[in-house]
Amino acid sequence: MSKSLYTPDLHEARTATAVLVLGDGSVFHGFGIGKTGETTGEVCFNTSMTGYQESLTDPSFAGQLITFTFPHIGNVGFNDEDVETSGSAANGLIVRADVTDPANWRAADHLNKWLIERDLIGISGIDTRRLTHVIRELGAPNGVIAHNENGEFDLEALKKKAAEWPGLEGMDLAKEVSCKEPYEWSETSWSIESGYGKLQSAKRHIVAVDYGVKKNILRCLASHGCSITVVPATSSFEDIMSHKPDGIFLANGPGDPAATGEYAVPVIRKCVDSGIPTFGICLGHQMLAIALGAQTMKMQQGHRGANQPVKDLTTGKVEITSQNHGFVVKRETLPEGVIETHKSLFDGVVEGIALKDKPVFSVQYHPEASPGPQDSYYLFKRFVDLVDAHA
Repeated sequence: MSKSLYTPDLHEARTATAVLVLGDGSVFHGFGIGKTGETTGEVCFNTSMTGYQESLTDPSFAGQLITFTFPHIGNVGFNDEDVETSGSAANGLIVRADVTDPANWRAADHLNKWLIERDLIGISGIDTRRLTHVIRELGAPNGVIAHNENGEFDLEALKKKAAEWPGLEGMDLAKEVSCKEPYEWSETSWSIESGYGKLQSAKRHIVAVDYGVKKNILRCLASHGCSITVVPATSSFEDIMSHKPDGIFLANGPGDPAATGEYAVPVIRKCVDSGIPTFGICLGHQMLAIALGAQTMKMQQGHRGANQPVKDLTTGKVEITSQNHGFVVKRETLPEGVIETHKSLFDGVVEGIALKDKPVFSVQYHPEASPGPQDSYYLFKRFVDLVDAHA
């Protein structure tokens, strides 16, 4: 691969104001967007055609620089309703085309203004198809995005910085994105007529362990009549039980499940042993699998996008799902008593598990559809039905 990659037609009569430098020394020249400065992370790609704001604010993207394969990112601007977290999420973004003025009735302002306000650094004008090909063939590399309006960069220093970044394997990021204190949640799903709603009458109480939870997951639970107490990632089993849950939810989140599992897995084991209905998503799914005796591993490029086909092995139905993960449960390590419930139709990896003898299940993908299709909403009802049956 060339050590300097760029798109000539986009660079005519323009001076590069940003560079993406990979850990192997490769350099992509482009144009800075968002805040000036430098940001480091794992370079991944996301195949979603819509929902870039939800992806950029998804805590599961912490530690990552998102390459959007869809070229026109920014054309719907931004709004305050589609933010998935008030804290940190993606480290930066990489796009093909210049960010244009918004053309959407829900837009509050220009995407670039929002990026600056959130201290996000990005680069546009590079060949994202070629970069995506590199990631597919060689795996997700470490990278640095540097944005400097005068176009001056110390490439050797940036190469060193990218090469020395430790990578996501072995990294616990849940503590960084989790809430610090418990809080209550009652907001329900959005509608085009009235926006977000408010839970009027709770039929059950769920404790959600926040490893990097997305707001729309909580809204989906609330829309099914659940009052929710969100607790920090480091909460003990006794902390969880002090809120008297009817069900326990293990949230999504970033980083290596084995690293976060050092403190989370013993708690999850106690949750399972208690017999209280438990539902996990993404990182919560991976750590539940570890708690049950399975193992996880790093994927070469992961699954990131709102167009991923998954088969529900319990019903035979295929659903199109929204996904964001770079680790996966190793099928051959699933112990006796744990059944595989969902399977990826892209590469065959495990996408869901359940216990045979307890009301416990989890999925690797994001059923809250933010962004993404709504095929998997049924999983929230499946959880609520387990809670009601256990009452």
